[in-house]
Amino acid sequence: MLISPYSLLWFVAGALLLLIIPGPAVTYILSRTIERGRAAGLVAVLGIVTGTLCHVVAATLGLSALLLSSALALPAVKYVGAVYIIYLGIRTLRRDREWVEPARGDRRFARLFGEGMLVNLLNPKTALFFFGFLPQFVDLARGHASLQILELGVLFVLLSWCTDSAYAWIGGSVGKRIRGSARLRRAESNISGALLIALGLGCAFVGARSR
Repeated sequence: MLISPYSLLWFVAGALLLLIIPGPAVTYILSRTIERGRAAGLVAVLGIVTGTLCHVVAATLGLSALLLSSALALPAVKYVGAVYIIYLGIRTLRRDREWVEPARGDRRFARLFGEGMLVNLLNPKTALFFFGFLPQFVDLARGHASLQILELGVLFVLLSWCTDSAYAWIGGSVGKRIRGSARLRRAESNISGALLIALGLGCAFVGARSR
C-alpha cells in the first residue's frame, strides 16, 4: 500500500470508532435482521457495502467534490435520501406481523439488497465522510493521491463489512426471541420504525455525523 503504517494505524482506529456508532445503515441492518432473520440481515449488509463502494469510486474519481461544490446537487440527494429512510420507517410501522425467515433465493433477498444499497447510496453523509475524512490520511509525498484514496476507501468498505456483519449476527440472536413473542414483535416494529423515521428526519434537518 502507498499509505504509511502510521497513517494506516490512525485511519483504522478512526474508521472503527465511526463504524461502531449506530447510524442509518446499522439501524436498517438491525431492523431487517430482527424482522427476517440473520440471513436477511447479511444480505442487507451486502447492499450497504455495495452502496459504500459506490461512494468510494465516486470519491476516487472526484465526483464527491463535484457533488459538494454544487448548490443544488447536495440538497437534492440529501432530501431524497432522508425521504427514503422515512419511507422505510413508515413501512416498518405498517408491515404485516408474519415474521417468517425467507428461504434461500427468496425474491425478498434481492429487495433487501436493493434497499440496503439505496439507504447508503442516498446518504450524502457518506459522501461528506469520504470527502472530508479520507484526504486526512493521504501523503502527497508518496504520490498517486487518487490511488491512496481508493486504497483507504476499499479498506473502509472491508472494515464496514466486518462491523455491519457483527451487528447482523447479534441481531439474529436477538431476533429469534423477538419473533417468538407477538408482544415483542409489535414493540420491535414500533421501535425500529420510529428510529428509522427519526434518522431520516435527522439526515434532513440535524445533519448527524454518524454513519
